Amino acid sequence: MGVINATPDSFSDDGTGDDHDRAATLARSFEEAGADIIDVGAESSRPGGEGIDAREELRRLLPALAKIRAATGLPISVDTWRASVAQAALEAGADVINDIHGFRRDPAIAGVAAHTGAPAVLMHNQRGLPFHDVIGDVRAGFDASLRVARDAGIDPARLVLDPGFGFGWTVGQNLELVRRLFELGAYELPLLVGVSRKSTLGAVVDLPVERRRDATAAAVAMCVAAGVDIVRVHDVAEMSTVVRMADAIARGTWRDPA
Repeated sequence: MGVINATPDSFSDDGTGDDHDRAATLARSFEEAGADIIDVGAESSRPGGEGIDAREELRRLLPALAKIRAATGLPISVDTWRASVAQAALEAGADVINDIHGFRRDPAIAGVAAHTGAPAVLMHNQRGLPFHDVIGDVRAGFDASLRVARDAGIDPARLVLDPGFGFGWTVGQNLELVRRLFELGAYELPLLVGVSRKSTLGAVVDLPVERRRDATAAAVAMCVAAGVDIVRVHDVAEMSTVVRMADAIARGTWRDPA
């Protein structure tokens, strides 16, 4: 999953802002580099970044989405927690809802997913919640989100789970989360993880955001080995290579030529 931030304040300093042609160029380059999904968001999810209203989110999102949709045939996920934004994005050509609050901040978004049939990514967001145990807390979040989805009549086969690396955890807790990802296999649903360039990586390797590609590669490989199905990344070409190699080792995807 290649990340396009249609924002002026992305933590990774790669926001396209109002440069919609740049967003389209990124989408094309991601497709050529091996991406399977394009993820576009118009509200920064970094701490303190969720401060705009739906009108501003749509002002940023819809022109970028139109350009991206024209530039690529790949599925597009819209990174939003608002029902109104998700509905407008799906009508404008997006295919998937990616909700960093897992249907729990604006439960009406579950109704949008149910009505449209769009697949959805449900993330556990630990921000502001009491800590007990990393995987226990993730499971509690997943269970709550899945209840909302079930009550809305959403087929679980259309859902993807994201444990929320970087969302309310300490550095040590983030690292533990990756070590214990295999414990989430009991849900028997696809897992998505976004480790790319995040501050935990910077804390461990003591490097600024623009120099965290190798650290991202290590974390991505560990995620694949733990059973993750989708990795959300900024450096698509490099991480596509990492994923192919990690898959070949961890999942036996390589077959010797006859």
